[in-house]
Amino acid sequence: MKKSFGLVAGAALIALSSQAFAAAEVSEKIWVGKKIYDRAFGRGCGACHDISSNPQLIDLIKKGELPKDRFASVIKEGKNGMPKASAAIMAVGPVKKANYTEDQAIDAVYSYLKGLGDGSVPAGKLKKKK
Repeated sequence: MKKSFGLVAGAALIALSSQAFAAAEVSEKIWVGKKIYDRAFGRGCGACHDISSNPQLIDLIKKGELPKDRFASVIKEGKNGMPKASAAIMAVGPVKKANYTEDQAIDAVYSYLKGLGDGSVPAGKLKKKK
């Protein structure tokens, strides 16, 4: 009896752990937004923005302190020590493949960050819905 319980419990644990590592399916826009955040400037936006001394984009968007128009302006114009980011965003492979305009690419990364902040986009691995 103990042996079969152990097998059932082990199988349940494997099923749960594989679900935990499964990629969540999201829209193309959210998927591209994540790729931009992960890859822009060759190291991703988080290389600077996930450091506590720098602006925390997810929190600023969540609190309403960084509306999309101001976010887009900073991406296009730069601010303080942040360089203009439009070229780096447009150079990301999935942006090119999706044939996004600059405004669509900025909207994609903003939507991704907004979704992380409000919980509508899960953190972790994402895959594009077909």
